[in-house]
This record gives sequence, C-alpha cells and structure tokens, in this order.
Amino acid sequence: MTCSALEYKSEVVLASGNPGKIKEIQAILAEHPIVLQSAFNVEECDETGTTFVENALLKARNASLHCNLPAIADDSGLVVDALYGAPGVVSARYAGLKATDQDNIDKLLYEMKDVPGHLRTARFVCIIVYVEHANDPCPVIAQGVWEGRILDQAVGENGFGYDPVFWVPEQNCASAELSAEVKNSLSHRGQALRQLTNLLNS
Repeated sequence: MTCSALEYKSEVVLASGNPGKIKEIQAILAEHPIVLQSAFNVEECDETGTTFVENALLKARNASLHCNLPAIADDSGLVVDALYGAPGVVSARYAGLKATDQDNIDKLLYEMKDVPGHLRTARFVCIIVYVEHANDPCPVIAQGVWEGRILDQAVGENGFGYDPVFWVPEQNCASAELSAEVKNSLSHRGQALRQLTNLLNS
C-alpha cells in the first residue's frame, strides 16, 4: 500500500541502516524520490535520546547535515505493559549492542515467561520525522501505534524484529504471518508514513 504523492522539493534522504525498515518504507513510499543515507556514506548517529521522538530527530538531522538534503527518519519499538514500557527505545538492542532479532526475542520471552495471557498486552510505536534541513526548527512529526499482545513462542517467517511474537487480534495471527502488503496497511510504520504524507501535503 503506497501513500499519495508527497510534495517534496527534492530528493529526500531516508536516515536508516535497518534493512527491514528500509524495505517497508520504500514499499509504502514507492512513488517518491527517496535515497538512502548509505549512498552518501553517512554513518548512523548514536541514538542517545530517551524517547522515540528524540532519536528520530537525531537521525534525521544527522542525515540532512551530511547529505545537504531534506531527510526522513523513523524511530520505533515495542512497548510492553507488563515490562513497564520495555524494551521501548532500546528495542533493537534489548539483548545487547550486537543483538540479533532472535537474541531480542529470546530475552523478551524470558522476561515474559511468568506473565499470564491477559496481561501480555503490547504495542508497536513508530515516530517518523521530516526535516527540510539539519537545523529545521519546525520538523514534521507523525506517529503510528499498533496494538497487540506478546505470544509465548515465535510464529511465522515474515517481517523482522519482534514480528514473530507480536499477535495481531484483528488478523488472528502473528505479525510474522502477514504478507508485506497487509502488514504495511495495518502497522505502526504504515500508519505513521500515511500521516506524514497527509501532514506534508496539507
């Protein structure tokens, strides 16, 4: 599912080095002139913020500064009620700086091992920001939230990150069992990108 045309003034840099995120964002914004920061040899900045908004802005400003172009950046993660919001902004490195998706899932399932089904509520949260330039004082900020719950074991082969343990009630399956098109139509990232498109076009 793609968004309606964004009225960008030029190419826009996508500030991400995450292959899963890049694939989803490129699919949803398929008609728009998006370039990757890797094409400019931009190193990813340290995500030192304590919120999704702070980290998204850090990444967008870093990419815009080094590429001299407008930039889009996403910061997203899994928020689990029984874990008081963890893994949150450290979702990608929940089990350590060099953790794989499986490492993070294993840690999550261990932390949740004694949590009963009715208390396993969780949500994916995505913040996407757009900056015209590195010092843009008025960034455009969009948010998406995808409600679900945490399974007690991984299911499915699609997606990335925590998708195999994220149950989607309205689809009666795990996120990792959804096709890319269906996931993008429902997910936190799809919601945020469509909201961003609407905000920019308005």
